Amino acid sequence: MHIDPYERNWMIFSAVMLVLFAAAVSVAAFGMGIEVPAPEQRVDPRTVATDPNSPWSNPGLREVSPGKYDAYILARAVPQWEFLPKELTIPAGSSVSFYVTSPDVQHGFKIQNTNANFMVIPGQVSKLTIRFDEPGTYDFICTEYCGSGDRK
Repeated sequence: MHIDPYERNWMIFSAVMLVLFAAAVSVAAFGMGIEVPAPEQRVDPRTVATDPNSPWSNPGLREVSPGKYDAYILARAVPQWEFLPKELTIPAGSSVSFYVTSPDVQHGFKIQNTNANFMVIPGQVSKLTIRFDEPGTYDFICTEYCGSGDRK
């Protein structure tokens, strides 16, 4: 069987690229520790906001050690589109781990003027740790359309 040189070169190029991409993924996954995002934990979306043992029944900021905080945020569309609590006061220079979940629909969670941006899926807890070096106001907004009352 005769293969045109142009076609043979493209097959060789494709095979080399396939090997290079596989090597890049392997190095990223095993050598650099890069992982696909996964939920921090799973919760029951029907009871996450009402269970007295759930940190989202009383969302807010909790100091875990000097300069380190955990923030439990509840994103919800019912009765109104909001994040609870609506406001957090974080001292400058602090590191905050955000634990965000939703009891109803999928939301997006973005902290403006930072690189914090992730999806919030009912039944899953999304976690992101960020350091706030600069004092100021950092609004958090929903980046996912989650219904007719969603305020963008």
